[in-house]
Formats: sequence, C-alpha cells, structure tokens
Amino acid sequence: MGTEQAVTLPDSRSGEHGAAQAMQADHDVEVDDSDELERDVVSGALHYLIRAIVPGDAYMLAAFHAHLSPESRYLRFFSYHPVLSQAELHRFTHVDYDRRLALVAIADDRIIGVGRYERQPRTSDAEVAFVVADEFHHHGIATVLLDQLVLAARRRGITAFVAQTMWENHDMLAVFIHSGFDVVRSYEGGVVTLRFPIGQTPRSRSAIALRDATRRVTRHDAAAPT
Repeated sequence: MGTEQAVTLPDSRSGEHGAAQAMQADHDVEVDDSDELERDVVSGALHYLIRAIVPGDAYMLAAFHAHLSPESRYLRFFSYHPVLSQAELHRFTHVDYDRRLALVAIADDRIIGVGRYERQPRTSDAEVAFVVADEFHHHGIATVLLDQLVLAARRRGITAFVAQTMWENHDMLAVFIHSGFDVVRSYEGGVVTLRFPIGQTPRSRSAIALRDATRRVTRHDAAAPT
C-alpha cells in the first residue's frame, strides 16, 4: 500500500479544536482502568505498541505533530497547522474512552501514529481520523489503527464510521477502500466524504485475514521483556 497520510475530521475546518470544546472535554473524561485496548504489533522489522491516549501524552503528541511534514499537517487539518495549541493538546489527550477515543502507536518511546473517533450526537456514527509520522509510512500503521478502532467502536455501540479527506490523498483513501467494508463516497470542493458500516461481514473478515498474514497483533503483555 502507498504512503499512509492523514484523514481529517469533518468539522475540523470550522473550529473543532477551539477552547470552548477543550473546556467541555473536562466533563467528558473518564479514567480507563483496563488494558483492553493495548496491543503489541509486529510488521516486518517494525515493533510497536497500540494503546489508548492518556493526558500525560501531551508532550509526546506535541512533538509528534511538530515533526510531521507540512503536507501531512495540511492533509490532517485542511490548513498548514505547524503547532498544536494548548487547547488542542488538552482536547486530543483527554477522551472519555467511549464517545471519544484515541489510540496511539508507540515505538522507541515516541508516538508514530494516532487514530481517533468521535461519536456524532444522537447517532451511532462516529467521525474517524488518522495521521502517521512521515518516516513510518508504508508500514500499515493506519490500517492497524483502523482495525483496532473498529473493534473498540463496535463494543461501544457505534455502527458506522465517517471521514473526510482531500481528494489527492489517494493512499489514505486506499486504506478505507481496501478495509473490507462497504464504503460510500461523495465529492465536493476537492474533499471526499466517506461513510461505511463497521459490522462484520464475510468480506471484512476476509480482508482482515489477509492483513493478518503480513503482521502480528497480540494483546499487550506488560510483563514481557522488551
């Protein structure tokens, strides 16, 4: 698969990350005291950990964002967005692990990828977004994040994902198109909107089996040697 880049949340162009929403996030946060979301991933020579984001990840998230290429930041935010504000860092690292969930991929004590969803009000749909560090493209990280977000979302009553991306972001579009789900696309002003149900089907199970043939994803064992 080609370069994995970023998909933006549908409302990111209209002030999604404002201070008012960061204040609202204070009321959303719950402590996730389980390790159900932690996974060890081996893909070729790359070993990394998938886990839920926590408030203490703010520094790593800021560094991750700062080291993205201008193109990756543009594709994520639909604008050149060199620095995450304090309000953005707060919102992105404070999630309730239910309606709002973010997973990070960690290798060598740094974030190399982030995937998140946010449930739309009064629906069972959730907006989904990804971004992967430029030097870690071509390793299937966005696909692993998508697969793990799907599993978590199903357990939380979410039935479909929605995303928007720039039309030229062919490689990230391919992540969705080859996910095994029935993706419906629409186009407007250079932006592609995608929606797909995330329930299991024979096609989705087959697609995941093919991906699992080239990677190993296992429940994280904190006691295992690194």
